[in-house]
Amino acid sequence: MTWTAPEAPRSSQLLVGDERAMLHSLLTRGREILLWKCQGLTGAQLATRSVAPSTMSLLGLIRHMTEVERGWFRKRAAGEPVGYLYSSDTGQDADFDDTIPEQAEADYARFLEEIVVCDKAIADLPLDHTVTHPRTGTDLSLRWIYLHMIEEYGRHDGHADLLRERIDGATGYQ
Repeated sequence: MTWTAPEAPRSSQLLVGDERAMLHSLLTRGREILLWKCQGLTGAQLATRSVAPSTMSLLGLIRHMTEVERGWFRKRAAGEPVGYLYSSDTGQDADFDDTIPEQAEADYARFLEEIVVCDKAIADLPLDHTVTHPRTGTDLSLRWIYLHMIEEYGRHDGHADLLRERIDGATGYQ
């Protein structure tokens, strides 16, 4: 039996609330849009690349966002001593380059697990919690990290729109 990405969750977007709740709601929406763009596709479809020479695929985006979640929330904000799953600290994008259709189910599950672990890692940190970026030495707040992650999902959800349309013509978000 061929695995297909399951139906994506659809949370109600928070329109009124405190700052933390609003930021988390927007982040959740970005996460869910990426999952929605993947739903119903096989591992082979998820690994379909956009156009040469790009290595971008929906599976690559899932793997990339697993790394991004892990890097910003766990490594930087929470200070956990965790490594990357697909890439190296040197910035090599193995998350895009080394996608294997037969591992799509495991990569998808890893993404969902990472979201849960990341949310727990920052749950007790205030938005004003600051960390120093390891490469630039710049201080960043957890608030900025939330905003950056919302921006990151916005950019990559746009890529996912185009990739999904190329695969089967599906467009939009309802």
